[in-house]
Amino acid sequence: MGQMVEFFRPDGSKCKGYLAIAGKDRPGIVVIQEWWGLNDQICGVADRFARAGYNALAPDLYKGRVTTKPDEANHMMTGLDFGGACGQDIRGATMDLKKGGQKVAVMGFCMGGALTVLASVHVPEVSVGVCFYGIPPKEYADPATINIPFQGHFANQDDWCTPALVNDLEGSLKKGAVKHELYRYNAKHAFFNERSEAYDLASATQSWDRMAGFLKTHLG
Repeated sequence: MGQMVEFFRPDGSKCKGYLAIAGKDRPGIVVIQEWWGLNDQICGVADRFARAGYNALAPDLYKGRVTTKPDEANHMMTGLDFGGACGQDIRGATMDLKKGGQKVAVMGFCMGGALTVLASVHVPEVSVGVCFYGIPPKEYADPATINIPFQGHFANQDDWCTPALVNDLEGSLKKGAVKHELYRYNAKHAFFNERSEAYDLASATQSWDRMAGFLKTHLG
């Protein structure tokens, strides 16, 4: 359904991304990749958003690199300039979708979930944030300072984005009086990824339905 395109970053340079179009004057969704890169799974999520009535753009944060190997994925994630990814690539994608004046949400999984929190704090053009099992260090972005509607989806059997970290996130959101919804699932990390051994159909379906309702309320 979608295709690779180029869009401008705030610094004037270009970034590539996968764009799936629902139609003119539709709200936008910036879809942020997992640590694997901009792969078929993430492009498929963008396509799914387009079928649901949103224009979706997934920026290619790794500049064409994709892997299926955890060690290589960790290496690429560790080498990513998170500040630049958020302030340039993700913000540029948000601004591109917002050209017609429509509201834009940002959402992502794992590494993309952590970047969703960053964008919810640091990208002023974002209207809504939806995070799947990813939390950045608080020194990068304090969730208490989020001033947009925020929804989070987390796994109880997660040894990376642990229940303890989720508790801390929830505490920060409440401390900052952030308008939020936070859900926990009896599943493992990456439960939404159809290509993962951790994929859990019930959790994936329930989280999508909750997200769809949240986006309809806050984006239209």
